[in-house]
Amino acid sequence: MRAELRRKAVAVCTDKIAKKGAGVGLSFYAFFANKNDTPELLMEAARWWIETHRLDHFEKAVKIRAMIEAGD
Repeated sequence: MRAELRRKAVAVCTDKIAKKGAGVGLSFYAFFANKNDTPELLMEAARWWIETHRLDHFEKAVKIRAMIEAGD
């Protein structure tokens, strides 16, 4: 996952956790606006989430943030 997407994903996870608590879940769609203006980044996130890590549709934000920060 490219650095730009990693930074954005960590920021989104951190924001969601701060607003809704450590139990909040999210999908990779949370990293993007409701319009498909960056399809390459969206597909990169989807591949990381679905193909590489075989994650469920919704996962805990704390788990995703930890995975990204660890370089997974």
